[in-house]
Amino acid sequence: MIDYSDFYARIAKSPLHHWLRSLPADVHRWQEHQLHGDFARWVKILHLLPELNTDIVDFSSQVKIGTAQDIDDGNRAKLEGLLKQMKPWRKGPFDLFGLYIDTEWRSDWKWERVLPHIDNLAGRYVLDIGCGSGYHLWRMKGAGAQMAIGIDPGQLFVMQFKAIQKYVPISLATDVDLLPLGVEDLPKLEVFDTVFTMGVLYHRRSPIDFLIQCRDQLRRGGQLVLETLVVEGDEHCVLMPEGRYAQMRNVWFLPSTETLCLWLRRTGFTDINVVDINQTTVDEQRTTPWMENQSLSDFLDPNDVSKTIEGYPAPLRAVITARRI
Repeated sequence: MIDYSDFYARIAKSPLHHWLRSLPADVHRWQEHQLHGDFARWVKILHLLPELNTDIVDFSSQVKIGTAQDIDDGNRAKLEGLLKQMKPWRKGPFDLFGLYIDTEWRSDWKWERVLPHIDNLAGRYVLDIGCGSGYHLWRMKGAGAQMAIGIDPGQLFVMQFKAIQKYVPISLATDVDLLPLGVEDLPKLEVFDTVFTMGVLYHRRSPIDFLIQCRDQLRRGGQLVLETLVVEGDEHCVLMPEGRYAQMRNVWFLPSTETLCLWLRRTGFTDINVVDINQTTVDEQRTTPWMENQSLSDFLDPNDVSKTIEGYPAPLRAVITARRI
């Protein structure tokens, strides 16, 4: 079991206090229904991780905790061996006491594309919907967020986040947390200054409902930062794959940027801007020793990398910012 009592105490003294009416029950329900066969093993790994302390962190230019001088060879080997039992590591990278966790995705590259276009996070309450293992939460804290809260029901993601959080100094760790929830578990909070959702929209069967759920977490005037797969086309263009897309089963809608802007206008957003469009490359998403499964190079047509192996346009990702009316 994961103890969230410190987090509950923290938000009880914040603008999020009304979330406590439903949050503990929702988290308890998630903890009572663990289905993954490795969950108990991951919990055991968390308890076996070596006890290490450091005051050295860098979340502004990377996610770096401690240095190689803060750990002896035996504990370094133990740390690496245990964390590799939590593979695959998909979002990162992380640097723990000189141990470089080279994740499948260079999430730092995505953050650098997003950062110039977001509101100043200093003193802000920030929510990351579908945060994975929480890499961007630490970068949000590094950008000055008062609190950075992520939600993701993925059991391995939660365990990976807790492994990183274990080594963050308590003065920072209490302001950053990942809750094992889906967006459908969120009440209408209307309190966050900024809501991020990156790489989630195309996994939702109802993108309009999802955008409304994102809106309902923002205060009026708050900023949505949305990153998603898109296709080229006008405001009437949406791709719905017949089966898989780039070998992913759960891809439903890939709109054009013009269509996505229309969806945002219809769901209560204004000041909508497409701030970045980027073709995903095999340098940004790839197999590593920390993620040994297939990756992007395996999902593209070997004779035409402008297409997926199913024949659809290769992954093109856009960042759009908007404000709640």
